[in-house]
Amino acid sequence: MVRSVLEEMRIRSLGVIDDAVVELSPGFTAVTGETGAGKTMVVTSLGLLLGGRADPALVRIGAKSAVVEGRIAVPADAPAVVRAEEAGAELDDGALLISRTVSAEGRSRAHLGGRSVPVGLLGELADDLVAVHGQTDQQGLLKPARQRQALDRYAGDAVSVPLEKYAAAYRRLRGVAAELDELTTRARERAQEADLLRFGLDEIAAVEPRAGEDVELAAEAERLGHAEALASAAAAGHAALAGNPEDPEGVDAGLLVGGAQRALDAVRSHDPALAALAERLGEIGILLADVAGELAGYADDLDADPLRLAAVEERRAALTQLTRKYGASVDAVLAWSEESAARLTELDGDDDRIGELTAERDALSSELAGLAQALTDARTEAAERFAAAVTQELASLAMPHARVTIAIRQTEVAEDADGIEVGGRPVAYTATGVDEVELLLAPHPGAPPRPIAKGASGGELSRVMLAVEVVFAGSDPVPTYLFDEVDAGVGGKAAVEVGRRLAKLARSAQVVVVTHLPQVAAFADRQLLVEKTNDGSVTRSGVQALEGEDRVRELSRMLAGQEDSETARAHAEELLAAARAD
Repeated sequence: MVRSVLEEMRIRSLGVIDDAVVELSPGFTAVTGETGAGKTMVVTSLGLLLGGRADPALVRIGAKSAVVEGRIAVPADAPAVVRAEEAGAELDDGALLISRTVSAEGRSRAHLGGRSVPVGLLGELADDLVAVHGQTDQQGLLKPARQRQALDRYAGDAVSVPLEKYAAAYRRLRGVAAELDELTTRARERAQEADLLRFGLDEIAAVEPRAGEDVELAAEAERLGHAEALASAAAAGHAALAGNPEDPEGVDAGLLVGGAQRALDAVRSHDPALAALAERLGEIGILLADVAGELAGYADDLDADPLRLAAVEERRAALTQLTRKYGASVDAVLAWSEESAARLTELDGDDDRIGELTAERDALSSELAGLAQALTDARTEAAERFAAAVTQELASLAMPHARVTIAIRQTEVAEDADGIEVGGRPVAYTATGVDEVELLLAPHPGAPPRPIAKGASGGELSRVMLAVEVVFAGSDPVPTYLFDEVDAGVGGKAAVEVGRRLAKLARSAQVVVVTHLPQVAAFADRQLLVEKTNDGSVTRSGVQALEGEDRVRELSRMLAGQEDSETARAHAEELLAAARAD
């Protein structure tokens, strides 16, 4: 099976490292060096490539920026490749090139396959490429929440499948509960709103306004209020145009225009221009007669009924009461009425909706309780296997009598918290279930199991956490693991066993270990030395692969602090021989 391999990293201007290339083995690579030489910068560099936080303090003094570049060989169908190609990245001869730059001012840039990408994308890819098991992670695994996560990942589909079902039901329940809470806690407000809407709709229905009615009544009221003046003006206009029957000697506009037309008609044959004027006078006469007739009809039809005016004003007053409350015009009032009727229908349906949601909540709570129990059962079964595997690893790490167990219990719900019935008692539930997971250690027969943070000495704790990480890593699909001095506090025969266990893990995955133990380094397929030199002006750190005599000298230094000690050299050669023969 083809798997991803971190082939090399180039580090420039990062901490004590000026410019170094770290070439890694597909199997087990050990990174060694004196304290302060820069071994931690190897871990830090990989963290930057994986989207870790950029600290400008890491930039080498005098440099403008620090740069870390990595080359990871990946299968073409790997999830990381698919995600990278979606971002526009391209593979370089089957390898993914990653670059991270951190400026002294704190700015950070990331490149993936030749394309500039958000730093967060590197973090997404890291989940599929590299798992870092460092001292910080070791401390994190002391927390029950991290132990639950580790157990779930170890269990695989046995837990992930019921957990997915549980999480979906949990999300539905939370949504239903939130809507139900909103309806019930705002019931009084919504009832008050419904009463106001109902009152307004009843008030509008009692008046029964018509669209545009306020405009029509305003015009009618204006006409009725000035009926006498309008009738007098119409009569005067009619008399001026058509004459007054009671004054035979009076002169009117129609008579004058008619006389003018007759005068022109007598001579119109002599000049076409004058004939045209005569025609226009004829048209004026006709128009005057029409207007006079309409004025006579207007005056006859004009209703000066004071009762009608009073009725109009009363109707207008009723409409004004509506427009003051519900809209600037009758049309706006009608629009408010339509919207409010729809809203009232919604509010009136709250009681039914509350009943429906209550029933749905109860059904989901029952379903969630069953799923929670199934999830607990799956974790319990996986916990037994996980604990047995860790106990077996401890036996290989010079702790043959230690026994690891995993306690799974449910936290009872507080009085003011949400809860469901599991096993006949109310327990608190979260998005990940109702279980609390805790790793317990009995270091020797007769000792009571205690949480590993309290039940193990420093050296025992390191070995327990290494065993946990090795077992956990063995079940993890990530192909590359970086262990940062997780062998701290371990020595002697136990250290040899640590190296042996890491070498075993390297048969199925790439393993990179930053270590100070020669017993561990001896088992590595490739050993890298991080060492400082001083050129008189700046301190530089280089990384070199050790072979043959150079590796023996470094192991001798790690054993006795003296590269040329014959006893240390003999011990180093013995370690290497034993590791090769294992």
